[in-house]
Amino acid sequence: MNVRRLLLVLLAGVVLYAGFVLYTGYRSMQQALSQFSAGALLLTLALSSTNYGLRFLKWQYYLRRLGIRHVAPLHSLLVFLSGFVLSVTPGKVGEVFKSAVLAKTHGVPVERTAPIVIAERLTDVIGVIVLVVVGSAGFGGGLLWAFIGGALVAVGLVAVLWEPPVRWALRRLSRTRRFARLVPRLERAYTSLRVVASADALLLPAFLSVIGWGLEGVGLHVLIRGFGAELDFSFSLFFYATATLAGAIVPVPGGLGVTEALMQEQLVLVGGVAAPIATASMILIRLCTLWWAVLVGFVALGCLRLMFPALGGSTVVSAAPNS
Repeated sequence: MNVRRLLLVLLAGVVLYAGFVLYTGYRSMQQALSQFSAGALLLTLALSSTNYGLRFLKWQYYLRRLGIRHVAPLHSLLVFLSGFVLSVTPGKVGEVFKSAVLAKTHGVPVERTAPIVIAERLTDVIGVIVLVVVGSAGFGGGLLWAFIGGALVAVGLVAVLWEPPVRWALRRLSRTRRFARLVPRLERAYTSLRVVASADALLLPAFLSVIGWGLEGVGLHVLIRGFGAELDFSFSLFFYATATLAGAIVPVPGGLGVTEALMQEQLVLVGGVAAPIATASMILIRLCTLWWAVLVGFVALGCLRLMFPALGGSTVVSAAPNS
């Protein structure tokens, strides 16, 4: 991804949040923030960081499934975190960036590890759907999102595991002049995808996703309590999970606008949280999850550049290797 385009997306997110603040009323939000406990913010950051750690375990698990064992744990961690730089892409597909980084630092072909991103998204959606169902035990307002997400997961699994149509499409591409050279790489990528997205390979990562995203739902609850407001824990979990799922389903960068609007609306209309506190909580949870991840990604990428000077600046400009 072009650096300028990435910065424009980041700027759009900042403007979006500023618009929320102005729309709600800066003074009322300022009053809510004056009563906020800073410890709640630190705890939420810790919960989000723990989720990143669990997601790293998923990354390591998939690398092992693919037989990639020569990458040192520290290097693997930094490569994984560097993918957060492109968290603000639709469906987080920009996280294939970490496959490009791994290719340049350890010589692992992109097509071999890029399918991990698809498996990660599948297990993330499964995890969030579980949280939606658990959180909606008392009411059914978010079951529609759970149904949509479940349907998408089912379609994705069928597309991955039903081999004949994919092989037929690859054969057709091999006969075209434009895509023939790509077919061998696509075949290797599909082979890897079937390994990391098979039914038995999804179980442990999906469990880690439930725990990890659940921790971020706990983070929303901690923030709301930090303002002195009361909200049932199941509501906090449900609101965060449905907003996250909606942001993942709607093809906008990082779920920007969709996640924020749905979360605030549910907090106010369903949870009965005061609008200034709801807006402040929504902004803080997104800062502690999405934007904290982007910052962590830039730090990890900077560390990798110190360890591997050959990375230079080209890795940020393009998410694909030059091979």
